[in-house]
Amino acid sequence: MNIFLAGASGLVGSAFARAAARRGHRVVGTVGTFAGAIEGLTTKLSVDLGNEGATTAAVLDEFPQAIVNCAAISVPEQCDAHPAVAQALNVALPATLARLAHHVGARLVHLSSEQVFNGAQRAPYGAGDPVAPINLYGRQKIESEHAVHAAAPEFAVTIRAPLLMGNSAAGRRSLHERLLADWAAGRTPGLYTDEFRQPCTAENLAEVMVEMCERNDVHGVFHWAGTELISRYDLGRRLRDHFKLGEKQAPLLAVSRADHPDAVRKRQACLALEISPLAGKLKTRPQSIDAQLEELIVPPPVREWYLSLA
Repeated sequence: MNIFLAGASGLVGSAFARAAARRGHRVVGTVGTFAGAIEGLTTKLSVDLGNEGATTAAVLDEFPQAIVNCAAISVPEQCDAHPAVAQALNVALPATLARLAHHVGARLVHLSSEQVFNGAQRAPYGAGDPVAPINLYGRQKIESEHAVHAAAPEFAVTIRAPLLMGNSAAGRRSLHERLLADWAAGRTPGLYTDEFRQPCTAENLAEVMVEMCERNDVHGVFHWAGTELISRYDLGRRLRDHFKLGEKQAPLLAVSRADHPDAVRKRQACLALEISPLAGKLKTRPQSIDAQLEELIVPPPVREWYLSLA
């Protein structure tokens, strides 16, 4: 299968390229300014995905059988700081890809987020539960979902993803990479004891997305995550234990939402997701946190510091 991948250099995009190549697919992936090699790509294209004309030309040149959208500005603070740029990538781009999928008859797999929920209502959240985003990023993701399924209802599937772990192409994107960078720099990261997430790895999510490319009979919006709900603080402790670091080498500050009233307004308390509707259709299985930890490596930017601790 020929697959057009938007956002190949990101955490999920690079994992998808590897997963698709393992299953024998040909992947043409777009990058922005990332200059490194991306394993699994047949062709790497430098495309301004904020430019509708450039995106359209790139897709039509390939005329793919599937289009996968992993491109986004996914950090809420960055969306707030650059709303127009975020709107272009988070909403306009998926709408364009959906129109192109309809035009060429391609399967479309669009990545959305748990951030569409407010985290204060019933949990776990089902895909059909009312959405109530509390930040611009969540609102843009809902807008993108509506645009995608309006333009290509017979071709599109949306997967809402949770907090992601994994090994990014640059070694700076995922949770464990950011924590290790803080510790290497002598910083003490603060993690909430009462903010709960249901993480999965980018690799596991990528396997799901490849299956969705191969399944033309599944449409609509679905959730994917790991098997365990955990606080951010406890997840940080388990990451520290996985890398065999002590409290002095890798300090953590326990933070409570009650002590930070702004957090209640800006951050969701609990984003448990109901994943059985999608899990029941797939060969890929959701992972425990222990299984996720086994995939994680020390990234190159902090490897020298880490080895110096031995």
